[in-house]
Amino acid sequence: MDGKLPARIGAAVFVGIAVAMTLVQLHEEPEQRVEEAATIWVPDGDPLPAQLRVCARMGELALSSSDCRAAWAEKRRRFFGVDHPDAYPEPVLPDPPMSRDN
Repeated sequence: MDGKLPARIGAAVFVGIAVAMTLVQLHEEPEQRVEEAATIWVPDGDPLPAQLRVCARMGELALSSSDCRAAWAEKRRRFFGVDHPDAYPEPVLPDPPMSRDN
């Protein structure tokens, strides 16, 4: 019986400190982080970055655009450093399933 009272007092003190620390954290203002803008190097006269931005704005419509597929293939070729133009052929999309009319 003598050990229960100090354990209860200790638990109450622990909970009180945890609540106090939580309240202090909630009242603090978050730090203002200054992030430097990433500088992207765009080579002069290269239309690929502009084409990729256009494709990104198109959303799902870009999937059916042959220009976007060609731009993505060129981006992959440059990224992986593959010199052979046929290294990444156009993907062959499967035909949609035919519906059965019985």
